[in-house]
Amino acid sequence: MNTRIRRIAVTVTAAAVLPIALSACSGSDSGSSAKASGSAPASASASDDGRTGAGGTSMADQPFGPACAAVPKNGAGSFDGMAKDPVATAASHNPVLSTLVTAVKKAGLVDTLNNAQDITVFAPTNDAFAKIPKATLDKVLNDKAQLTKILTYHVVGKKLMPKDLADGSFATLEKGKITTSGSGESYTVNDSAKVVCGNVKTANANVYIIDTVLMPAG
Repeated sequence: MNTRIRRIAVTVTAAAVLPIALSACSGSDSGSSAKASGSAPASASASDDGRTGAGGTSMADQPFGPACAAVPKNGAGSFDGMAKDPVATAASHNPVLSTLVTAVKKAGLVDTLNNAQDITVFAPTNDAFAKIPKATLDKVLNDKAQLTKILTYHVVGKKLMPKDLADGSFATLEKGKITTSGSGESYTVNDSAKVVCGNVKTANANVYIIDTVLMPAG
């Protein structure tokens, strides 16, 4: 009998406390249980968005930066989709990298990039290429040797994590060097190009989307 009384007391106490707890979490009156239960996924969703806004451990695994919002949410061009394909193929599905993909095809580097293992690609956006005067860009796109030199300057022969960019100097496939600096979610390459969507994973590369085309010396 005593046991039954204690169970009833516990049930009554839990019933009294639960609405108060839910009200405190939701910032509104207790309302319906469905409304309260809906607040948990909303909170989880905000946490999931930490890949573009939060530092710490999430940044080690997730893309970050303002331009990440322009990446498709679903399909082959999404972050999940790109992670399944080698880098040149993955980039071809991403609309913000269409000019880069055209350049890679003209230089005949698709197979080279797709077959490379554990590389990092600093990938200029369409807007980055648009900064180059059209006549100059057209000339470069039709000069395979020069185009290859520029594109391979954007590739480092190992996978770089965001923390590696804090104060780095890396040899490129073009045989030149690039420097990186920054912290958190703000990084600069060669003191000129900003990382606008970083730590994008493909099957064989880490990609850092940048807002300026890098130019090798010479």
